[in-house]
Amino acid sequence: MVADGPAPDAAEGPGEAPSAGGGVIPAGGTRMIGVAIPIPDPHGAFLQARRASFGDPLAYSIPAHITLLPPTEIRDSDLDAVEEHLRGVASTESPFPIRLRGSGTFRPVSPVVFVALAEGIGGCERVQAKVLSGPLARPLPFPYHPHVTIAHHLSDSVMDQAFKDLAGYGADFEAWGFSLYEHGQDGVWRPQCDFIFGDGAVPSPGGSRGGSPPA
Repeated sequence: MVADGPAPDAAEGPGEAPSAGGGVIPAGGTRMIGVAIPIPDPHGAFLQARRASFGDPLAYSIPAHITLLPPTEIRDSDLDAVEEHLRGVASTESPFPIRLRGSGTFRPVSPVVFVALAEGIGGCERVQAKVLSGPLARPLPFPYHPHVTIAHHLSDSVMDQAFKDLAGYGADFEAWGFSLYEHGQDGVWRPQCDFIFGDGAVPSPGGSRGGSPPA
């Protein structure tokens, strides 16, 4: 059992935060980013609505996704290098199927209930390892475990209900690539750019390809 370390459900606190390399950098002139595979609609909208129905206050700040890079603070001056790195990662990959089946939990280690992957785990692991290299190389507090969070830091009874309600859930879709997100001052994660497998990168205003902020 692993905790929810790989999932960017919240940004680091104010002041100093871990850098992409795991060190500490000043808060000024930085931005908080994350990288994730978005869950396309209608599946993403459904899972986000279910998360909201459980009373999770982060539901509409973090649409459904599979995390590749958890919240990471970088210098503004490093953004071009990060985007070039992600473009290179995407160019080496091809679309792969993802099958979501049933619910899981990281409790009691971490208060998280999630939708599990029955197919696509290997693809996510491979892409995640590439993303967390170069300018984004950083240690993770827990082993990587691709998943889609549906309840986080709620009461035990609500977490139990979420686990039960999504036990029979299933969805199939193709991972076309991943998106770079930035954490806004209003607490919302917004897609900035889509990185398409085997192709390049395109701006992602509003998540034009189904992009959604990391959770």
